[in-house]
Amino acid sequence: EMTMRSKNTSIEDGFILVGFSDWPQLELTLFAFISIFYSLTLFGNTSIIALSRLDPRLHTPMYFFLCHLSFLDLCYTTSTVPQLLINLSRLDRTIRYGGCVAQLFISLALGSTECVLLVVMAFDRYAAVCHPLHYTTIMHPHFCQALAIASWVGGLVNSLIQTGLMMAMPLCGNQLNHFFCEMPVLLKLACEDTGGTEAKMFVARAIILVFPAALIVGSYANIAQAVLKLTSMAGGRKALGTCGSHLLVVCLFYGSAMYTYLQPT
Repeated sequence: EMTMRSKNTSIEDGFILVGFSDWPQLELTLFAFISIFYSLTLFGNTSIIALSRLDPRLHTPMYFFLCHLSFLDLCYTTSTVPQLLINLSRLDRTIRYGGCVAQLFISLALGSTECVLLVVMAFDRYAAVCHPLHYTTIMHPHFCQALAIASWVGGLVNSLIQTGLMMAMPLCGNQLNHFFCEMPVLLKLACEDTGGTEAKMFVARAIILVFPAALIVGSYANIAQAVLKLTSMAGGRKALGTCGSHLLVVCLFYGSAMYTYLQPT
């Protein structure tokens, strides 16, 4: 009982984000490097959102969802990078328990929302390529708004489930070998047999990652079939050109997310 009480007290006092402390000689360089790229990320995504809203020619479903994706990117980087910059600029690398839970919840919510939003964007490309004559009818503004809201709600619900399960797990120690509070790192601090809880969390992660990925693959399989049926090479290149950037984002996002979150602990 005394041991568990001391463990709980240390966790309530906060966590130590080890981060890049093994390379103290690189901290100033990392601080400058990360600050520059964070500023570029803020500028780039803010510019995309502003242009999409101000230019009437960009008031299309594709740019509507791109605005949401840019806003997600802004929020996600802001939820983690400022804390990293603070840790690189001072010796104290602690983060309070409440701050760690908030960071975990926000990052999970934004990541889960992006999973669903990428599916929505794949459906938008499917409608544009496979049903061009009915595209404006299918992707009605009200329907686009409903899909965007569903993406955010789905991400929040998934984050509530996983964060709730994480907070219910007993943790031992307070050192996180990372620069922000991420699920796989927190799971390594579990100090009791939590196989049942971890299995539930693994299923939740698999649903929010694997199911959307399967829908995206299905959408692009239909897009590929439609492109192969086109007699005009220029039309085929134009159709695939509208999907290239989305495919790149999908590969980068799902590749890193599945590698990070679908490994059994």
